[in-house]
Amino acid sequence: MSRATDKQPHAADRHDLIRVHGARVNNLKDVSIEIPKRRLTVFTGVSGSGKSSLVFNTIAAESQRLINETYSAFVQGFMPTLARPEVDVLEGLTTAIIVDQQRMGGDTRSTVGTATDANAMLRILFSRLGSPHIGPPSAYSFNTASVKASGAITVERGNKKTVKATFNRTGGMCTECEGRGTVSDIDLTQLYDDSKSLAEGAFTIPGWKSDSFWTVRVYAESGLLDPDKPIAKYTKKEMQDFLYREPTKVKVEGVNLTYEGLIPKIQKSFLSKDKDALQPHIRAFVERAVTFATCPACDGTRLSEGARSSKIAGISIADACAMQTSDLAAWIRDLDEPSVAPLLTALGETLDSFVEIGLGYLALDRPAGTLSGGEAQRVKMIRHLGSSLTDTTYVFDEPTAGLHPHDIQRMNNLLLRLRDKGNTVLVVEHKPETIAVADHVVDLGPGAGTAGGTVCFEGTVDGLRASDTVTGRHFDDRSTLKADTRKATGALEVRGASANNLRGVDVDIPLGVLTVVTGVAGSGKSSLIHGSVAGRDGVVTVDQSAIRGSRRSNPATYTGLLDPVRKAFAKANDVKPGLFSANSEGACPTCNGAGVVFTDLAMMAGVATVCEECEGKRFQASVLEYRLGGRDISEVLAMSVAEAEEFFGSGDARTPAAHRVLERLVDVGLGYLSLGQPLTTLSGGERQRLKLATHMGEKGGVYVLDEPTTGLHLADVEQLLGLLDRLVDSGKSVVVIEHHQAVMAHADWIIDLGPGAGHDGGTLVFEGTPAELVAARSTLTGEHLAEYVGA
Repeated sequence: MSRATDKQPHAADRHDLIRVHGARVNNLKDVSIEIPKRRLTVFTGVSGSGKSSLVFNTIAAESQRLINETYSAFVQGFMPTLARPEVDVLEGLTTAIIVDQQRMGGDTRSTVGTATDANAMLRILFSRLGSPHIGPPSAYSFNTASVKASGAITVERGNKKTVKATFNRTGGMCTECEGRGTVSDIDLTQLYDDSKSLAEGAFTIPGWKSDSFWTVRVYAESGLLDPDKPIAKYTKKEMQDFLYREPTKVKVEGVNLTYEGLIPKIQKSFLSKDKDALQPHIRAFVERAVTFATCPACDGTRLSEGARSSKIAGISIADACAMQTSDLAAWIRDLDEPSVAPLLTALGETLDSFVEIGLGYLALDRPAGTLSGGEAQRVKMIRHLGSSLTDTTYVFDEPTAGLHPHDIQRMNNLLLRLRDKGNTVLVVEHKPETIAVADHVVDLGPGAGTAGGTVCFEGTVDGLRASDTVTGRHFDDRSTLKADTRKATGALEVRGASANNLRGVDVDIPLGVLTVVTGVAGSGKSSLIHGSVAGRDGVVTVDQSAIRGSRRSNPATYTGLLDPVRKAFAKANDVKPGLFSANSEGACPTCNGAGVVFTDLAMMAGVATVCEECEGKRFQASVLEYRLGGRDISEVLAMSVAEAEEFFGSGDARTPAAHRVLERLVDVGLGYLSLGQPLTTLSGGERQRLKLATHMGEKGGVYVLDEPTTGLHLADVEQLLGLLDRLVDSGKSVVVIEHHQAVMAHADWIIDLGPGAGHDGGTLVFEGTPAELVAARSTLTGEHLAEYVGA
């Protein structure tokens, strides 16, 4: 009897699937799928097909929301509030751990060490073994300032007693730079022309117009300064008032205003904002006006003299953080101190994880904001590699981003290790090498945006290969080497490049051709290009930094398309352009131009309902009566880029300035985006191509692109190569930092750095044509490229 019941599966073992039924988040069209648990499932599809909407915004978001609901209302008040995704049924969810490509905090105090807890362990180690002993772990922290206080305190216990008390806390922060490692200075010559007076328009700050009440006139008419006296002739007191005066109430034409010194005003209005969120011309001004230099007091280590003087075996904590992690791991292993053995073991395991994941070249003092998306994702993985948790769901967003083909196999092994511990691993990925190791594949599409959002294929990798989906057809695509390469028309000379790990690299980057800079992750590609090429005149750089925008920002506002469109509407209807801005005069008064009304429900998810007044159109009813070519402004914003290109290209609505921007958007493969779609809903690949389209309008002779294939489907890579060819054929020089073999094969010239990462890299190991690289097979890149093209 007992044997018979043993054959019946246990009720708990039946829950081996994650079931999604009727998912409608973003562009998903009632998607229903079943995902096997404790397996590696890869989600594929063209950029914008709905992969992230299904994996991150539906499955992972609901898992996190349900976990948050298990906490008390008090705790939930401190957590991000998440709305339930639009889905009919979600069953079989487990705890989701999201390892995404969001850049790590851009705060200057955040480093690789602080982000991975390695610094916390190092501080304890130095506080126990450091000689001379200077204090507790906080004494080695560059985020902790030293504090001294004394005074009388009243202790209310039985008889009230007033006692004298002193308080000391030893911190490791450098007092000069406050733990930032750099000191900033404002170049006054960029703010004003001191040969002119205020009345003559001395200010050279963008947006400061001479008739502006809040900026120029408050200085000129404050009564504190002589508006007709050249700034160069100001007395010491006038200069102090002009540059540093504390906020003071003044009257200008009977209006009460606040006068404040120029330096604090500039710091508040420009420097306190995220540089990436500023408009391009203001960002350029900030980059000109502010200079950053290494702190002379701590030599960039961020630490006080006391913290730097305490050493273990001749090494200070500043030296330890400056070592690359592979060397630091070896140093930790050599320390034989039984009193701190558990700490040394834990720290050694954390540092070994860096090496194992291909980040052995990073140093703990590297600012977290300087990591690429792929590096940031792998740093986040370090926390999970040694985890004892099983039966959790790990969600990865393109874990191979920024990885050389040599490193992809290592990443695949890590994903399989997580799976083999009994976890469900969900991966959004485009690289065929990673798709090939999947147990289960879900292909979304068939197109992007409104043309996507359906499941085209579910099954094994062999089934995908045989299917007639876009991914299936392109799965085994391989680019061939070009028969004829273009000849250079000149060269950008780089001499003695020594940024980060570069060892005095001398290289000539050819002009007038497509040049690919490659090498394993950490070999010095970005250091070479961003350190020696990007800042030059005529060089336009499109990097991978995120676009920071609110939900009011959209492709039309970001690319500058809306300005000519508003002017065209204003001219056609003889009204002011400001009426056609949902952030200005034309905004619906009920929702302030947001299109939705938000109701904050404290610790519960806020509710966004479509505004009843404007029905989500964002504009006042009176504005929508004005038309251009038969369409109102809300209908124009609802158009796709491809539709709008046709609309503004001919007929009554013909607007050449708008048409040029739209042509560039179509060129980079974003024809399916709608003009009014919030930037917050774009995928990583879409954001980078949007930036590329914006920069293509700039007057530059050299374009530098940082891994433009990130987030691109196999089918879209062809389109990107076509775009790069068009740029070169139009007379531009294109330099691409890239790992994708299809781009390497298509290049006219390859610069390969290596041979390894960190201090094992930083040298030039090859320069020449792709055919020469394949023939020589002298480098890791050469071997992988030869294998790719079947040579």
